[in-house]
Amino acid sequence: MKIRTIKLREAHKNGENGGNSFCSILWDQQGDRIVTASSSDPSIWVHDAQFPSVNPKSIKHHRDGVTALALSPNFTCLASGSIDHSVKLYKFPGGEFETNITRFTLPIRALAFNKSGTMLAAAGDDEGIKLINTIDGSIARVLKGHKGSITGLAFDPKSEYFASVDSTGTVIHWELQPGTILNTLKGIAPATFSDQSAMNMLSWSPDGDLLAVPGLKNDVVMYDRDTAEKLFSLRGDHVQPICFLSWSPNGRYMATSGSDRQIIIWDVDKKQDIDRQKFSDRISCMAWKPHGNALAVIDSKGKYGVWESPVPSSMKSPTEDIPNVRSNGLLLFDEDEEEASASGSLSDLGEDSLGEPELSSRKRLRKNSTLDDSWGEDINDELDLHPKVESHKKASKSKKDSIDHEKHEIKNSMTYSAPKMQEAFQPGATPVQPGKRRFLCYNMLGSVTSMDHDGYSHIEIDFHDTSSGPRVPAMTDYFGFTMASLNENGSVFANPCKGEKNMSTLMYRPFSSWASNSEWSMRLEEEEVRAVALGTTWVAAATSLNFLRIFSDSGLQRYILSLDGPVVTLVGLKDELAVVTHSSPALPSDGQMLEFRVLNVRSATESLRGRLPLTPGSYLTWFGFSEEGQLGSFDSKGVLRVYTNQYGGSWFPVFSSSKLKKPDENYWVVGLNATKLFCVVCKSPYSFPQATPKPILTLLDLSFPLAASDLGAENLENEFILNNMHLHQIQKRIEENAAAGRDTASIDDEAFTIEAALDRCILRLIASCCNGDKLVRATELVKLLSMEKSVKGAIKLVTALKLPNLAERFSTILEERMSNEAMGSTVLHGNFKFDAPVQADDVFQRPSLPESSTEKAVLPFPPQRSSTPSFPKEEKTEQPPNAGNGIVEPTRALRVGKTVEVKNAGEAKDVKEAINPVKKQPEEIPVSFNRPSNPFAKKSNRQEHSSLFDSIKKMKTDATGKR
Repeated sequence: MKIRTIKLREAHKNGENGGNSFCSILWDQQGDRIVTASSSDPSIWVHDAQFPSVNPKSIKHHRDGVTALALSPNFTCLASGSIDHSVKLYKFPGGEFETNITRFTLPIRALAFNKSGTMLAAAGDDEGIKLINTIDGSIARVLKGHKGSITGLAFDPKSEYFASVDSTGTVIHWELQPGTILNTLKGIAPATFSDQSAMNMLSWSPDGDLLAVPGLKNDVVMYDRDTAEKLFSLRGDHVQPICFLSWSPNGRYMATSGSDRQIIIWDVDKKQDIDRQKFSDRISCMAWKPHGNALAVIDSKGKYGVWESPVPSSMKSPTEDIPNVRSNGLLLFDEDEEEASASGSLSDLGEDSLGEPELSSRKRLRKNSTLDDSWGEDINDELDLHPKVESHKKASKSKKDSIDHEKHEIKNSMTYSAPKMQEAFQPGATPVQPGKRRFLCYNMLGSVTSMDHDGYSHIEIDFHDTSSGPRVPAMTDYFGFTMASLNENGSVFANPCKGEKNMSTLMYRPFSSWASNSEWSMRLEEEEVRAVALGTTWVAAATSLNFLRIFSDSGLQRYILSLDGPVVTLVGLKDELAVVTHSSPALPSDGQMLEFRVLNVRSATESLRGRLPLTPGSYLTWFGFSEEGQLGSFDSKGVLRVYTNQYGGSWFPVFSSSKLKKPDENYWVVGLNATKLFCVVCKSPYSFPQATPKPILTLLDLSFPLAASDLGAENLENEFILNNMHLHQIQKRIEENAAAGRDTASIDDEAFTIEAALDRCILRLIASCCNGDKLVRATELVKLLSMEKSVKGAIKLVTALKLPNLAERFSTILEERMSNEAMGSTVLHGNFKFDAPVQADDVFQRPSLPESSTEKAVLPFPPQRSSTPSFPKEEKTEQPPNAGNGIVEPTRALRVGKTVEVKNAGEAKDVKEAINPVKKQPEEIPVSFNRPSNPFAKKSNRQEHSSLFDSIKKMKTDATGKR
């Protein structure tokens, strides 16, 4: 059996002195959220199962650790029990506090809802089990019989029986309606006593026929629902007692966790294990996903995770053929009783004593806003049946009831769950981690970190380059900021809505100012800041009302724009503000439909707008500007894209983590430049780094996800596409600066450098094509060369390779271009530049030949015997060595894949002379024709290297003078 490793992420802090805690975990109805709690943490955390990097929602109303969780069957009410002796109810999934539904004199250990959700059972270190009416908060009955701390509770799915287990290992089987004990099974489960991190529990099968209890032989024992007789057991490779068990939704499988720190998946019908998983700590709690094939787990250290596909795909799904169990619907209260006083509402609940077993006389309060139709049907059925119900063997259902129930089940099964839209996020921010420092912002300039304390946070700003960045004092945060943005001028902070007035705060702190009180803040009532960004002289914030608020750096409110959809993120650079929003609801395949806009704040214009592509099934994890000002995005599938104005504005995928073939690594992006991706490598399952110690930046080369080349030259092709993209972007910048009347000299130099690098790359590709016998492709590539010396270098290259036909074609291409330029026609195959040589030693290296003719010499190219093609006559001129000859002294290795042997020194000499004609002075082609204007042209400082462009200008001047 293959053992897989599942990494867990931290949800709660450890117990005292790093000890174990009892932790709980639940799924919501659609499997979109995971709820966790720990006996060492007073907070309940609601995690996004689809987007784990999104900050979890905190529910904090207990004063001490949370020891028990329960979710109502209709998934609208969450109950929690705590060491602080209280049981609380919340709305779900919102987490709004509803009421303290009851209190005990000692800590709570177990909670359970009945099938209809109208009754909640609560128990703990007290002797009694309280059965609480969730409609009006009255205590219907207190069940007494246990001698130890009660650690596990379970309602029979048919609402006829009730089971409980305590720390001594005693299980009591109750008949629910009269509240009497049917069977007491003493000492059948392991005794836990004082170990509160491992508590006994028990569970009914989904069809209600079996009661599963951990056994004394490291096994699970199944008992009959009516007689409590032992039927069979599941016994396998657990070597220590079982501490938790969970039935799959269809009852076909069971997951068990033991003190031996492993989980075993069982096929209950076959009574055999089908898979297992080992962990570093004991698993406290497990929960099967309501839909699909997944198991959520949480260990005794507060770390949780999801085990995907615990049931092999060859077997029936754990959520297929879920049994439809009709509840007998027993309630321990009657609606026809006397009306209660006003104190019987949930907002003003009384506390019944543990010694009061009589039925409550308070009337149930109807709450149509919180009860669905199924609750109403169950309540009516319960009122009709009470108190006439007997054992399930004698109970019968009418045909009408069966038909109504089937219709109800079909309606529920047809309920459609819309795909979830991605929530807003702040680039460079990490999720909240209890007791740990986190990043509010991390970018190429520096970082903003926050550390929570009791009632406030401690914020620090650090710059990567401490010599150039200002020294910023630490700040005490009483607002609870959760996001920030940082640039060289200042920092901006924001928090979600909080407080009685439900207000969100936006605050800006400049790093330097001539005024003493330059810091400012804004309060937004009933409006929550979702993302923030900074520019040279402005601050921007996107809110929950789809407003984009733009302020000056002094705090003046400049603009309020309405966005087309909910914001996803904001980024800023100088005068430009980029906004990402949802353009429409998510696709059924969970694909996010996003749109981006780039606004110029200074001129109040929109420079770019379009759709933001993502990998199918992924979501956006980073968005920002490169060091050169190019937009980039990174999604959860590990694909980095940059925006280019080619093809009318397109996103090019310049990096894919799948190409690295490292599935155990996640990449948390910080920034990028023209050739590198700056990121922090995180080991799976973590998708973000810890703030302490400071993360180490990793530089990864940008690499297009190219198809496997028949030449094996993917690296060269990647360099070729990248240089082409950068050259096109620089050309666009030159045109924009020239149109605005700005100087383009520095950009011209940058373009010249990239153009030369592109020619060198093309020459190496030509060498690879020649070596792989792809001569048509080599001919296409030579047409893309932009400089005369590069074409001459290509001719020399193929001549050395003894490819006369190709050399003749290259010469023809050169002559045609020169002729076209002489005629003033448009260059058909790309911009041509004749004023800078490409070093041929970047393409190949002269091989080191042995002096002895009997010794074999290995050369990069296969020798061929043929005459060289004729070239245009060149006028001899004196030139410095290694300049203007098309090929300079070769000192670097030839970058092609194959080598061949030269059999004799004579043959080697021929190739040597072809590859290294340094001693011969090349002839210049006397051309004095003009060419189309090239925005990348760079004038040479040497007269002997004057370009065709310079020659044509001189020719025109002479002609004008003669006139």
